[in-house]
Amino acid sequence: MFPRIREITDAFGARLRVSVESHPSGALVVFDRPDRKNYSTAVLDHYGVEVFCGYIMAARLALPNDLADEFVDGPFAARFGLERGDQVALVMKQIGAGHDFAIPAPFWDRLYAELCVVIAHSRELGRRAAKRLQ
Repeated sequence: MFPRIREITDAFGARLRVSVESHPSGALVVFDRPDRKNYSTAVLDHYGVEVFCGYIMAARLALPNDLADEFVDGPFAARFGLERGDQVALVMKQIGAGHDFAIPAPFWDRLYAELCVVIAHSRELGRRAAKRLQ
């Protein structure tokens, strides 16, 4: 069943890939843009994905106003921010990543729904990992 890979495509053909991969701590969620050459990936653990999912909804509700950045720590630490310029985007910054990972607004609704499913899979993989350690 894992890895679990889904692609989200916007109306203009831009693509965002979200995959869930098994990890000794439970699960990792990997974000990448297969439509962009040499674009960095972003990786979050269960904690990061839950916070990011909430941040997506907070960003939708905040617009057209600003939204404070949100931080998650741990081995997959990240900072989430709302970028408002020519194109509104959520920006994920991770230590050691070559570039920030931007997710334009047209992806947000489908990504939010996808992450709701991903969180359930991640939680189950975490439960299984904890069971193996017992």
